[in-house]
Amino acid sequence: MPLIDQSVIEEIKLRANIEDVISSYVQLKRAGSNYQGLCPFHSEKSPSFTVFPGTSSFYCFGCGAGGDVIHFIRRAENMDYPSAVEFLAKRYGIPITLDKKEQAETARRERVLAMNKEAARFFHQKLFEPEGAEGLRYLTEVRRLPLPLIRHFGLGFAPNGFGSLTDHLRKKGYTDSEMASAFLCGISQKTGKPYDYFRNRVIFPIIDVRGDVVAFGGRVMDDSKPKYLNSSDTPAFKKSRNLFALNFARKSETDTMILCEGYMDVIALHGAGFSNAVATLGTAITPEQARIFARYVKKVIICYDADEAGQRAAAKAFALLGEVGVECRILKVENAKDPDEYIRKFGAGAFKNLMERSRSEFDFKLEKILAEHPIEDPDHKIKALEESVRLIASFPSPSVREIHLHRIAELLGVPPDSIRRDVEKIIRGRIRKDRREETRQFIRQTEGYGDRINPDFVKNPGAASAEEAILGILLLHPELYGQLQKSDKPLQADDFFTAFGKKVFTAFAERIDDPTFESGMLGEVLSVEEMDRVAELKQNRSRLQNTLTVLRDSVARLRETSGRREQSLEDILNQKRRKKDN
Repeated sequence: MPLIDQSVIEEIKLRANIEDVISSYVQLKRAGSNYQGLCPFHSEKSPSFTVFPGTSSFYCFGCGAGGDVIHFIRRAENMDYPSAVEFLAKRYGIPITLDKKEQAETARRERVLAMNKEAARFFHQKLFEPEGAEGLRYLTEVRRLPLPLIRHFGLGFAPNGFGSLTDHLRKKGYTDSEMASAFLCGISQKTGKPYDYFRNRVIFPIIDVRGDVVAFGGRVMDDSKPKYLNSSDTPAFKKSRNLFALNFARKSETDTMILCEGYMDVIALHGAGFSNAVATLGTAITPEQARIFARYVKKVIICYDADEAGQRAAAKAFALLGEVGVECRILKVENAKDPDEYIRKFGAGAFKNLMERSRSEFDFKLEKILAEHPIEDPDHKIKALEESVRLIASFPSPSVREIHLHRIAELLGVPPDSIRRDVEKIIRGRIRKDRREETRQFIRQTEGYGDRINPDFVKNPGAASAEEAILGILLLHPELYGQLQKSDKPLQADDFFTAFGKKVFTAFAERIDDPTFESGMLGEVLSVEEMDRVAELKQNRSRLQNTLTVLRDSVARLRETSGRREQSLEDILNQKRRKKDN
């Protein structure tokens, strides 16, 4: 089977919902934001097999099998990587062989992208011509955007005529049907002639992470409806799978993104220094967009309007982002209708302070609990207490739990000690389970003997342990790779002691430049067993500190220990336990 285009693999992973695929083989039950079941790859009586919707991955704490949805099919159906891709593609109706029809679809998409790029140039140029004077005045005077910010986002203007863009694109060789398919023109039912879809509007190009202009949004200059007009789905664009300004926000050096309602809010925030702001595209957040957030950040601050529609959208965002393991807070804009107006009135510093006062997920969920269970009724009060206890126990910090505990005690009129005992009972059960899992992980990771995947581990446990830390951090946080390689002595494959470490790092380094990189891509060159180990490396690092400093320290430790063998397996085990305790 020929090399599969990465965009096809990405499409498969988006459409092949991992919970749905695995539930065809395993009976899954929800466990918090994840799912658990009996592992299909080894015999067990208690479930140690976990599906993580947030990362679209699975991992078995019993046998160490893990990876993405393609890797699951490789194991479950005993297939190689291309065959597993083909299996899922057929299941979800996604073409992967380039027959004449599919070649035409690919060419059609490329044609739309080229046409969008030309349209974006046209709109941007018109903004600075007499026809665009109203749009430029709106952006610079009403919205107070500086010219560099306008150019940074490639903003433009669609003239108030029915054929300005269509005439221009015809001269460039594009047909009416092509323009209609790209949502750049409509076709009159009366005359059959095309007309510009965007007219008398400030234009916001929507650019994907590859840098392609995939769609447009437009804000009208008069009282026409709708106020904002957005491209519908096209051969090059799926509204539910894109975020405005993600091409910039994904490069911001933070683990947080700000989710806004509109384009202008995002642009204003970027102009004020908050380059991690994004917006959905005229719709409430979708599950696909939630998974996009989970790919890039650990935390999202929801910055929606305070009206009823905004609060409904915020509730949906909390739910979807929570399902994929992303921490959420909600920001309440005070004395302004939106973030754009707030920044213009009070400045970036005041907005930063506002962000620091954002409401927690606990506050949001507590309000929901109390709304569903009015505490004036004794039965509802009991249910509110039970749900509140489970909510408190979900927080890892004892001090945070204590604060929430006293709030609940005061609200419900229950002694704090009673609530504390219930919370501690839940936590003790969780700790017992975690310790059993951690012990199994330590044994598997440190014993090294008889390791078919990494037989070199036992030859130098110190170097091999450092390698596993490096690879685990890079696979969890690939954005750190670029910063690591800025040093005088960049990390090379030859720095690795084990053949397995060299192989994984080489595969990683060859693919990291792809803006859609994820560890599942390594399955193209790694075996099923090697991909299981990749999943294990990620899982073992997921509860530890994974900063650039830790990464650099691990590289230094690898180089220092790669020629020595004095560390015993017991030393490595104790070292890992100390790190976890810290």
